[in-house]
Amino acid sequence: MEWQNGEFTISTDRALLQIDAIHKFLTEESYWAKERIREQTATAIENSLPFGVYRGANQIGFARVISDFATFAYLGDVYILEEFRGLGLSLWLMETIINYPDLQNLRRWVLATRDAHALYEKFGFHALKFPTRWMEKFAPNAY
Repeated sequence: MEWQNGEFTISTDRALLQIDAIHKFLTEESYWAKERIREQTATAIENSLPFGVYRGANQIGFARVISDFATFAYLGDVYILEEFRGLGLSLWLMETIINYPDLQNLRRWVLATRDAHALYEKFGFHALKFPTRWMEKFAPNAY
């Protein structure tokens, strides 16, 4: 699927994804994936529903959703390159993801963020309702 907004495009077409550009951002600019190797990035994308953000042929943003498409979705690796921030692209990307037809009527969406709470709250995300029910197995040295 593809969405157009002026000179910008969001697409779920895997053939358009620029894996090297995505990996470069994740390892050089993000706080969550600095140690990830390229093969892990490629595998993560392969096993997710990807949303690329483009200006012409250049990839300027990305997000991916991990879901069973029936009950649950995890949103991860969300970014817009710094020089394109402040143009409403993050809001548009989130609107596109939240309204994606195959992701409707899910019981639960989750994500992790250090600094973008205000963005995600606009789309109904909030702190865990029942944090005592959630557990995690954290592997800090996985990559």
